[in-house]
Amino acid sequence: MTQQTFKDTVFILKDEMYRFAKRFVMSSDEAEDVVQDVMIRFWQKKDELGQFGNLKSYALKAVRNECLNRLKHHDVKLGFADMQLHRSELYSMEVNNLKEHIIGFINQLPEKQKMVIHFKDVEEYEISEIAEMMEMEENAVRVNLMRARQKVKEQISQLMSYEQRQISK
Repeated sequence: MTQQTFKDTVFILKDEMYRFAKRFVMSSDEAEDVVQDVMIRFWQKKDELGQFGNLKSYALKAVRNECLNRLKHHDVKLGFADMQLHRSELYSMEVNNLKEHIIGFINQLPEKQKMVIHFKDVEEYEISEIAEMMEMEENAVRVNLMRARQKVKEQISQLMSYEQRQISK
């Protein structure tokens, strides 16, 4: 694979890989490091990349695996715990930005549900593509997506109900 071919097939995925990595590690710098490390590994194995049918799926799996490996390390765990604490502070603030609350609700979901809702509603992948990337059955993807959306919907309803009670007082 030539440098230009690599640029045209792999390098164009870097933004998508970055957004996906950031959902895991919750840090821009760490997400950039993940993407850079994966890109370096891809470049080192550039001659083998042609044998993978869906390169995008393969790249996102590699990003996911790299993120999970990093999350196992102690320093990253501490940083992730700090981010979780920050999210809980969102609840104590007045509702001034529903988008922030929704992101917080999504980030509190179990990992599979968080990934499925991100792929479907943010990245706009098809169910079949998500199933392939996450190595799940399509029905399992649908169930996780339904549960994730239902949980977020419930939390939004609770938030709105709480805010309505505060306004009525």
